[in-house]
Amino acid sequence: MQTRLTRLTRLTHLSRPTRGFLSLLCAAAVLTACGGGGGADPVAPAAKTAFSAGAITGFGSIIVNGVRFDDSSASVSDDDGTSRRNDELRLGMVAEIDSASITTDASGSLHGIAKAIRFGSEIVGPVSSVAVDGKSLVVLGQTVQITATTLFDDRLVGGLAGLVAGTSVIEVHGLVDVTTGAYAATRIEPKQNAPYFKLRGVVSNLNTIAKTFKIGSGADTISYLGITAALPADMRDGLMVRVKLQTTQVNGQWVATNIKSGVRKLDDHDEAEIEGRITATTFTVDKKFSVNGVPVDATNATFPKGSAGVVLGARVEVKGSAVNGVVMATKVKVEDDHERDLEGFELHGMVSAFDGVAKTFVLRGVTVSFADPAVVVRKGVLADLANGKKVEVKGVRSSDGTTLVATRISFED
Repeated sequence: MQTRLTRLTRLTHLSRPTRGFLSLLCAAAVLTACGGGGGADPVAPAAKTAFSAGAITGFGSIIVNGVRFDDSSASVSDDDGTSRRNDELRLGMVAEIDSASITTDASGSLHGIAKAIRFGSEIVGPVSSVAVDGKSLVVLGQTVQITATTLFDDRLVGGLAGLVAGTSVIEVHGLVDVTTGAYAATRIEPKQNAPYFKLRGVVSNLNTIAKTFKIGSGADTISYLGITAALPADMRDGLMVRVKLQTTQVNGQWVATNIKSGVRKLDDHDEAEIEGRITATTFTVDKKFSVNGVPVDATNATFPKGSAGVVLGARVEVKGSAVNGVVMATKVKVEDDHERDLEGFELHGMVSAFDGVAKTFVLRGVTVSFADPAVVVRKGVLADLANGKKVEVKGVRSSDGTTLVATRISFED
């Protein structure tokens, strides 16, 4: 009681405006505590977000890592931060997608609404040689491997056969295997009259005196002598970087005009899924590694196929969340390249450029062949194909990599 009287006495010595203000505060506190006036509106929980990174394997929505992302309201940009259009996205490009939380529909399909899509390539440069067996080529001193899922832009007539050593300039999308230094191409496009060449890869043979380095096991030397802009703070062997180059060599060396980190720092996300190759690892010591340069902590992860295959250069699919730039893995699955080859590609959309003689049509900018007699047709027959028809196509790349050979065509309402 004495304490309450003392407080009241103190209040009487305050000015009238001050006493009034304090009285309002007290009243507000009482109302809040008692739920007066209907109570304060509950604070809605923040919407969950997701991050996905991997090669584009389908359209209708953009499909990455088996998730169908609605890209109708997404911003699209390249690895320079330049705004691009949705229709510039292509099968085989490696993309990063920020989205709303990923959900599963009644059929078991995964869906998300994309907010931002970024894409970029690993190499832009001149072809210096093409292997006789047709399984690889060399660009800017880097070996580029051609696999069963490598797609060629249809401007390269005949695919690999359309490349001429010493003349062709190309853009390579794909994944680097740091154990061999080779890039497994997911898509190859022509890039004549490129304003600059570029490489994304791991620094090697760094010479801070001569100011030169190489990328991975590549044979070509890069000079950064003339760069006045800031270099990555931890420039060293083993660092993933993105380098822009002049289009002509000087004294037998490529001249760098810009060097930046080759890994974009991740924002925090409730969900994260990345697919790619392990580019660095201390897994046997602390369960940590990097995928395409992105750090992963697998301390609390499960390994459906075991953890023995989590080694440098392995292809993995990692699921978890992103915290402070690190993917905190809940599941790590080691992938087999052959399994990925069998998954094929998927397209949804309206048929255009239908050619009944050649047995081809165009869907989402991709030429589709339905000449294979083994193609499965659902909800209709091949005779129903015509411009404007809405279809879903699943297929594999053609022998030259420029078209999609349909294995299944489903007519849609």
